[in-house]
Amino acid sequence: MHRPMEGVRVLEVAQFTFVPAAGAVLADWGADVIKIEHAERGDAQRGLVRVLGLETISKGSSFFPIMEGPNRGKRSVGLALEKPSARGVFERLVRSSDVFLTNFLPTARKKLKIDVDDIRAINPKIIYVRGSGFGARGPEADKGGYDSTAFWARGGSAAGVTPPGSDQMMRMPSGAYGDSIGGMTIAGGIAAALYKRAVTGEPSIVDVSLLGVGAWATQYSVNMALMAGGPLPQRPQPKHGSATNPLIGAYRTSDDRWLEFAMLQPGRYWPEFCRLAGREDLATDERFNTTEKIMANAAEAAEIVADIIRQRTFAEWVEILSQGEGQWAAAQNAWEVGQDPSLRANGLIAQVVDADGKTRELVANPVQFDETPVTLTRAPQFAEHTDEVLRELGLSDDELIQLKIDGAIT
Repeated sequence: MHRPMEGVRVLEVAQFTFVPAAGAVLADWGADVIKIEHAERGDAQRGLVRVLGLETISKGSSFFPIMEGPNRGKRSVGLALEKPSARGVFERLVRSSDVFLTNFLPTARKKLKIDVDDIRAINPKIIYVRGSGFGARGPEADKGGYDSTAFWARGGSAAGVTPPGSDQMMRMPSGAYGDSIGGMTIAGGIAAALYKRAVTGEPSIVDVSLLGVGAWATQYSVNMALMAGGPLPQRPQPKHGSATNPLIGAYRTSDDRWLEFAMLQPGRYWPEFCRLAGREDLATDERFNTTEKIMANAAEAAEIVADIIRQRTFAEWVEILSQGEGQWAAAQNAWEVGQDPSLRANGLIAQVVDADGKTRELVANPVQFDETPVTLTRAPQFAEHTDEVLRELGLSDDELIQLKIDGAIT
C-alpha cells in the first residue's frame, strides 16, 4: 500500500517530544524523516533516564521508550550546526527536503542560522514549521515551555481537573501528555500545508504552540467563560451521578477500581441497569418508574447505584455491564490500555523490532489510511544514519572523514 506521505522528506531539528512526535507521525505515514542531532550531545531527551520516578530504559537492552515513541521510523544524523564545516552538509539537506521542522527558540535559530529567512534562502519552496511553548509572536515568543507549564497549567487543564479546596494541583495523567497531543496537531498542520503547496505552489510557515493546543483542548470551558464575561462559577459536583441523572459519572467498585457511566438517557437505560444489577425492583419503584421521577430523584438514585456498584469487583462489573447497551467504560491503567481489545483489533498497539532484534510494542498514532494498520520501524540510535544519508547527498568517504576530523559530524 502506498502510504500518503511517501516521497516527502522532513528535516527535523528538534528535541524532546512535542515537535519530534510530529516527525514520528509523518514517518508512520511514509515520510522520510531525517533527525538532526548534535554531533556530540544528541537529542537531550536521550539523557532522561528517569521520568516520573520510573526508569525509562529497558535494562540490558537498547530499547528506550521515551525515545522510541516520538522518534520511530526516522533516520538520525549527527551534525554540529555551529561548526562552519557542517554548513554545506546542512544546506544540502535543506535543499532536498520538503519540510523543515524545529522547536528551537528564536535566539538559538538566529545563532545557528536556521530561522525562516535562512532556510528559505536555501530552499524557497520548503514548508517551515515551528513548535513553541507560547507562540511565535507576543511577549513570550522567546520563552521555553514544557507541556506541564504551557499546555497543562496555562492551557486550563490543571484548573479544570483540580477540585475546589484541593491542597494540591492535579498533575498530568502521563508523561509527555500535551506533547503527544501537540505533535499530532503539528502533523495535521503539515499535511494541510503540503496540500496547499501542491495546489497553489506556495509554501507555508506553520506555527503550533503548546499553549494553543492546551486552550483548544479546553475550548468548551474557555468559550463559556468568554461568553459569560468572567470566570465560570465553581459548582460542587455531586459525589455520585449528576444533578438529574444517576447513570452519569464515576462509581467505585469493591476493589477500589472505577467505572465511568455516560448513559445520557436515564429513562431508557435505568431499567436495563436495574436488570443487570439484579435489582429489577428499582425499575418499578415509585421513586424511579418514569424519566421525570428518575431526574427529580437523581441524588437518591445515585446513592443506591453507588451502593450497588460497591458490592462487586471491577472484573465482575466489566463482565456484567458488557451485556447491556448503555454507555460506560472501565477506568483502565496503562497496562490495561496496552491490552485493550479494541486497540489491538484495530492495530493501534503495533509491533516494532528494536535495535537488539527483539520484538517490542508501541502505541500507534490514531490515524489509519485504507483500513490498514501502520507498520512501525524502530527509532534510530544516536547518529546511526549519518554516513548513509550523507552518501545519498553525494559526499565521498574522504569528505566524510574530514568532516568527522573537524567535529562537524558524528
